[in-house]
Amino acid sequence: MNEDKSINNPLLCDIETGMCETTDENTNYSSKSNQQATEKSVKLIYYTDPICSSCWGIEPQLRKLKLEYGNTVEIDYRMGGLLPDWNYNSGGIGKPSDVASHWDEVSVHYDMPIDGDLWLEDPLDSSYPPSIAFKAAQLQDEEKAHLFMREIREMVFLKKKNIERWEHLKVAAKTVGLNVEQLKTDFEGKAKTLFEEDLKLGKELGVRGFPTIFFIDEAGNKETVYGTRPYAFYEMAILKLNPNAIKSEYSKNWESLFSIYPSLTAKEYAELSGTPRTESEAVLNELSDKGVLEKLTTKNGSIWTIKT
Repeated sequence: MNEDKSINNPLLCDIETGMCETTDENTNYSSKSNQQATEKSVKLIYYTDPICSSCWGIEPQLRKLKLEYGNTVEIDYRMGGLLPDWNYNSGGIGKPSDVASHWDEVSVHYDMPIDGDLWLEDPLDSSYPPSIAFKAAQLQDEEKAHLFMREIREMVFLKKKNIERWEHLKVAAKTVGLNVEQLKTDFEGKAKTLFEEDLKLGKELGVRGFPTIFFIDEAGNKETVYGTRPYAFYEMAILKLNPNAIKSEYSKNWESLFSIYPSLTAKEYAELSGTPRTESEAVLNELSDKGVLEKLTTKNGSIWTIKT
């Protein structure tokens, strides 16, 4: 990871390390964790942010991890506060328009569709509102909160929606079946405290960039994976903590995959189905031509959604 803080900027993700780094000088990674042991043998504390482009880059790996090791691991999503506001100028980024070309570059590198034009058309002032909305969603239902995070990420990365705006957060909440009135109440109340607690724990753990995933076993032993890494890195962290972890088999046909994950990019489909990446797009296009999938195309790639 680049140690020169003078050139680091939270929105300027390092493609080599796969990391969106914060401007926090705290680099003292704590080896302690006060996390409670659960019935699952390995707990993942995943530090992320709704607008973290490198975090969008690990969606294929995380989705596969849930399918193969969902019975062994529990994932605790924590918000890191990537963009408090625009009161800084570092890393060549001092205004929203500076992010546009960077997102386009990241999109190509991770082979995940991202349209950087959001930052030219309707830029966010802060990633705090969608982060707090996610904490509000967690108060209702953890699984729906994960769906909500996916929904707002698709909005911001592919549909150029400013997810700082309540009108978009409200649509995402409705889509995944959250109680919108309750979400608004919690968004304006309890969720802010939970978000602040996430930021505090992040500092205690020494989080300085996203994605950061801490893998912790029941005895408190810890493995950490920083940045966007191939699937094997995440799998090895689990197996190091629990060598007896059993990988679940899952059906790799398109119907099964889309019944679990209603929207998939070509990179995700390749990762989950085992289809070579050179072929995955053709398979998905054929299914959309048949009318069973709906295709959304951006300037940097596409995403396919099951038709209901």
